[in-house]
Amino acid sequence: MLPAEHRVTDASTFSEVVRRGTRTSRPTLVVHRWTDTRQDSGTRGPVRAGFVVSKAVGGAVVRNRVKRRLRHLVAAQIRSGAWEDGTVLVVRARPAAADADSARLSADLERAGLDRAVAR
Repeated sequence: MLPAEHRVTDASTFSEVVRRGTRTSRPTLVVHRWTDTRQDSGTRGPVRAGFVVSKAVGGAVVRNRVKRRLRHLVAAQIRSGAWEDGTVLVVRARPAAADADSARLSADLERAGLDRAVAR
């Protein structure tokens, strides 16, 4: 489970990350990432992540399953230190994520973290 301090829940943060951040695309997901450097104290906040899984992915049961898998995988990457502090992620699932197993989602998420992101 993703602790509350690592969640993105407000729409303004979602849209800011998508608008200002960089995008990396994989077959099962798209990762938008932005490092929040606006902190006045000089210290960056924790890594935060939000998820977008549209009806194009599938019905409610499928969408919730995909979200659970993605939350679990992102939480594991946060614990391992894969992202620097202050990074805000928006992970958008593509329709192929519905049929992908957890290993495939994990590989695509890891690749998205390593690939050079495309500036928007």
